[in-house]
Amino acid sequence: MGMEKTSGLVRPVSATKLAGRFLAHQEGLPSLPVPALQQTCDRYLAVLEPIVETEKLKRTRELVTDFQKAGGMGERLQKSLEKRAQGTENWLSDWWVLCAYLDYRLPVVIHSNPGLLLPRFDFRDKQGQLRHAAKLIAGVLDFKAQVDNETLPVEHMGRRPLCMNQYYQLLSSCRVPGIHRDSVVNHAKGPTASRHMVVAHHNQFFTLDVYNGDGSPLNEDQLLVQLRKICEASPQSSEEPVGILTSQDRNVWGKAYLELIKDPTNKESVEAIQRSIFTLSLDSMSHHALGETDHSGAAQQMLHGGGSHLNSGNRWFDKTLQFILGEDGMFGLNYEHAPAEGPPIVALIDHVEECMKKADMAHSPTSPLPAPRKLHFNITPDIRRHIEEAKLHLNTMVQQLDLKLLVFKHFGKNIPKSFKMSPDAFIQIGLQLAYYRLHQKPCSTYESASLRMFRLGRTDTIRSASTDSSNFAKAFDDPGKKLHSHPTQAPLLSLQAIQGQAIDRHLLGLKLQAIEEQVSLPEIFTDPSYAAAMHFKMSTSQVPAKSDCVMCFGPVVEDGYGVCYNPKDKHINLVVSSFSTCQETDTGRMVQGVEAALLDMRTLLESTPKAKL
Repeated sequence: MGMEKTSGLVRPVSATKLAGRFLAHQEGLPSLPVPALQQTCDRYLAVLEPIVETEKLKRTRELVTDFQKAGGMGERLQKSLEKRAQGTENWLSDWWVLCAYLDYRLPVVIHSNPGLLLPRFDFRDKQGQLRHAAKLIAGVLDFKAQVDNETLPVEHMGRRPLCMNQYYQLLSSCRVPGIHRDSVVNHAKGPTASRHMVVAHHNQFFTLDVYNGDGSPLNEDQLLVQLRKICEASPQSSEEPVGILTSQDRNVWGKAYLELIKDPTNKESVEAIQRSIFTLSLDSMSHHALGETDHSGAAQQMLHGGGSHLNSGNRWFDKTLQFILGEDGMFGLNYEHAPAEGPPIVALIDHVEECMKKADMAHSPTSPLPAPRKLHFNITPDIRRHIEEAKLHLNTMVQQLDLKLLVFKHFGKNIPKSFKMSPDAFIQIGLQLAYYRLHQKPCSTYESASLRMFRLGRTDTIRSASTDSSNFAKAFDDPGKKLHSHPTQAPLLSLQAIQGQAIDRHLLGLKLQAIEEQVSLPEIFTDPSYAAAMHFKMSTSQVPAKSDCVMCFGPVVEDGYGVCYNPKDKHINLVVSSFSTCQETDTGRMVQGVEAALLDMRTLLESTPKAKL
């Protein structure tokens, strides 16, 4: 089966169904370009220089030369890719959502879904939790009104407008497991458009209609009444947390899913969750496991729930938007990655936080509201066995993930900006220096770059590990080597990526084109150098936000690190993760290394005359 034919498995809101402003904006955006073949080949070889041994690189150069020669396989695949680009809105988008997400069979928990941690609220009781939950729901519904009315402000990068499509995939979406490939459903538009959300409490799920009969959203007072009813209806935690099934390996969950929905009641309950606008997990106290000011523990709650004995059963990890609010004031979300990247999620949460600060001026109608409906599940012995296996599997994953949150208080983006440097480039070079000091070698590094200046654009890769950054890291602690104040290549790499001229998605496209045409895979893709280039021992992302939040995720390889950061004016929020099963990696030492590297780099800048920068 050709890859192009499978895109029907992804059923997001299509641009053709959104009339008016959104469609006009989308049509005005350029299409994603296909970079020149020789340009990508040259840059690919440059990427390999710091991470591949000289002898292996010599062989790779021969393979690349053969691949790009006139009339060769590379030229043939390039022409096919250019033809695909002419006949689609975005030559990459359908392929990317399949390769990066829906064909990915590891659990979405830790391996795919990011968590987002926001500042803790100042309450420590059920009433405070429910009051803030009501404000949160009202804030999301206010954002939804902008989506429905197509009045979201168009974002820009410089003067270039950005694709807003991802914003229209966030609400009423859900991933659906399959045995070999998943799909995504969206119920934001049409006669079956969602009018309810789902609340999880004590591992049980409830549907809550969030609109009055006249179409107006419930106000905070109404929402508070309904949330109290949900908590009264679920005073004890369920011992059969169906939601924990969503944390399993995708093939395992896909089989369990088919078993689960054989029962009509179960199918109705699952579909109610999938169709919901979003879910809200009202979590129990977790002080016994986490310190009052334990930022790292709070981040773990957002990423995986802490294990089956804490809040991991109070989740539906397939849901695109899953807000989390603890009885101890912890606040954040977990999101399924297939429909969108981090920036639209952060924009939504920034909007919600602003709404939560405002007083609710609406008055409650006198008419009573229908009670929220509990979603029932009939648990067979087979499903009970799947749940117990999922608990064990999740608890092992939780135990094996070593995650730490650093609030770097020494300075923020103010320092690199004062030296006319990109804060992102400064932090990325700091990560390279920290990694080199810890491991005595550079590594293949992924930093996500937005392609949203193109229609339906998602991401490409900024490869911040370069010959330039490698030389900088090697020279930093060597008094015998001349050290430039900072590498100059990082901003250029970022610019290349956001302009659609990076190498990773182009190489992926050429590879997938060969698979689609059923020709022998060119040797450059079976070459050990390609495997080394794609083995990202550091997977990183800058997710800036107005709010004082930080996103977190797991490493993408067993011997790697996951790093996410939010640079604020005078501090930096940064999360580092690795697997404790790997003897090569050490989250604690990496966090200390990043802190030391950033401080040392500031010292270097301050000791260098600005005229030389």
